[in-house]
Amino acid sequence: MSLFWGTKTPLLRNEASDRFSCLIAPGAGDTLDSMKPAPQNLLMGRWRMLLICLGSLGVLGNGRASHRPLLPRPQEVRYQEGALPLHGLCIRFAAPADAGDRFAAGLLARGLSARAGTEIAIRETNAAGPAIVLERSGEGAAVPEDHETAGPESREACSIRTTPQGGEVRARSSAGLFYAVQTLLQMVEGEGEQALLPAAEIRDWPALAYRGFMMDLSHGQLLRVSEIERQVDLLARFKANQYYFYSEASIELEGYERVNPDARYTREQVRHIIEYARQRHVDVVPCLELYAHMHDLFRVEKFADLGLPRYGDELDPRNPRVLALLDDWVDQTANLFPSHWYHAGFDEPWALGKIGVDPGKDPYKTYIGMLAHVAQRAQSHGKRLLFWADVLTGAGTLSNHPELIRELPPGIIAVPWVYDAQTDYAPHLRPLAEAGVSTVVAPAVWNWNEVFPDYHRSFININGLAATGRKFRSLGILNTGWTDSAQTLYRQSLPGLALGAAAGWQSVAVDTNTFFADYAAQMYPAAVAADVAGALEELSTVEEMFEGILQDSTLLGLWRDPLDPPRLARLEKNRDPLRKARLAAESALEHLMRARRTAPEDPTLNSLIVAARLFDYLGMKSLYAVQWSGYFRELQKNPDAKLVTLYINNQMNAQDHGMLADLADAVSGLREHYRQAWLEESTPYRLGTALARWDAETQHWLSTWRNVNQLLRTHRKDEPFPSIDVLLPGP
Repeated sequence: MSLFWGTKTPLLRNEASDRFSCLIAPGAGDTLDSMKPAPQNLLMGRWRMLLICLGSLGVLGNGRASHRPLLPRPQEVRYQEGALPLHGLCIRFAAPADAGDRFAAGLLARGLSARAGTEIAIRETNAAGPAIVLERSGEGAAVPEDHETAGPESREACSIRTTPQGGEVRARSSAGLFYAVQTLLQMVEGEGEQALLPAAEIRDWPALAYRGFMMDLSHGQLLRVSEIERQVDLLARFKANQYYFYSEASIELEGYERVNPDARYTREQVRHIIEYARQRHVDVVPCLELYAHMHDLFRVEKFADLGLPRYGDELDPRNPRVLALLDDWVDQTANLFPSHWYHAGFDEPWALGKIGVDPGKDPYKTYIGMLAHVAQRAQSHGKRLLFWADVLTGAGTLSNHPELIRELPPGIIAVPWVYDAQTDYAPHLRPLAEAGVSTVVAPAVWNWNEVFPDYHRSFININGLAATGRKFRSLGILNTGWTDSAQTLYRQSLPGLALGAAAGWQSVAVDTNTFFADYAAQMYPAAVAADVAGALEELSTVEEMFEGILQDSTLLGLWRDPLDPPRLARLEKNRDPLRKARLAAESALEHLMRARRTAPEDPTLNSLIVAARLFDYLGMKSLYAVQWSGYFRELQKNPDAKLVTLYINNQMNAQDHGMLADLADAVSGLREHYRQAWLEESTPYRLGTALARWDAETQHWLSTWRNVNQLLRTHRKDEPFPSIDVLLPGP
């Protein structure tokens, strides 16, 4: 008996997953509309998905298909009878190996040894005994170059064959061997002496040639180099091959010593990151901003006159010094990054056409002229230019100018970015494709103003843009990660990095019904994977619930006063959803606390625990405000002294276990956990500003406490009881 998984064959999964697959994941012929449940069934759908998630990890009894899920899903998989035990196995090469081959073999040996509890050695080519043989047939580049191709004949394609007697891996390049090794490590079943590889035949290749992730290293905190390495490891594990190093002014450049001295990477650090990524077949692509988003430069007085307006955000193309500065930046960064691609930014020029317009000149043609100048300078260094295409196709709040497409310099790559969940992404690509302009699609992990990433929105966005990119023959996918709020804990977004990588490799949508389970099964020990998967689904659901209740981004809404009259009215109308959201947050916290007890050294759990506790706090402050509002309404009708004592003095104001003390204790206690989670992944840059929000929140509740005490001291029994507005901050 053999079971075949191909691009046109349904994925093997349990009956529960089949019954509810219409909730999110599209199948063959599905539209993006069918990916979204009806709003009134949203919460029910998410809880069903959670049950599927837990069931797929064996929590509900029957489990899913007999073999471990693979992420990304290979293009072709044929499972057969039998298995290859890991004990007694070795790894060898079919021919003399280069450094890339040996790196892949070492990764495989370490991974198999860890699962088997014994050494799986790398032997010489003629070693006897059962072995996994690695065979490379070509000399393909370690990282993607320009004009890469996807498909079964690509540089990254590979094949795997495992039998009870041994295994063989074949690829044209060391990158193909590396990706085959990632699949083999995911296939391992059992532990210790029971560890084995199921017998199987696999043929695999990428659907898109370029599969990248862009990390924002300028809007918010500065990730530690070790954290960038962690991200690169994860991206390589799920078969991404590009890491876009987004820098507005966070790279050390000669002549710009005054620019961001406390928030930049040295050239030596950048070179280290490039080499670290290259060993894992990930190309580090410079991703700069060479028209707008240059405030970090213009806030320095030496360069302030280059901004439009002065100390502004985008450059003034009328200034004769601008072209020399752009040439200098391109020269320095092009020499630093060996990548064949160069991303120049050029998005969101908010001042374009509004100020600094020369009479008789079209500001948008001036913009395209600046883009052409940068493209030519980059081409002089052997680079191919990419740019954000929002001005041409529309994104965010900018109007689009498709007439500019015909003005683009030849060979340029447009990157249309769309971050929201939409039913049709084609309008963002069709004009470019019809004009013969190469594209790379850019979705996002929706996280930059949220307590926790909105993965349900990201599922639709990433899968949808990847599918549209395949339809319009885009070169690749560039999943983006932003830090606009300067408060984001980025380890919460690691599943989103994996999702984007898998979506770029697969020829079909990533199954989001089982994504968290599949991800957790590969990233966490078996003893904690179910708890983490459950928590990820619950946190995603809670994020979505609070967005709907607050009609606000959750991280921004976290700091707003729930007693503000319009907000309080909204909270009062949503008492029951608030309770459900808080209960789900508490359930996620229970899952994560169990996981941390079992795996106390796992580096990602602390940030997830902070998210669960923040949601719990957001639910607490919201529900407490609703409760207080009820107290004040009742006392306005019946200002009985005993009720005043019960509700205001005891419930709200008690200094040991009162509700105001609860809030002050909760937020001040969380502050330290947040600080620790931040420093685990980022440098102290901007931490003080972030923590100031926590301090202000604590002071807010202490101020409210003082207002309550003032009310208790001054209220006379013969006067009407005031409204809850008396607790609001004074002018």
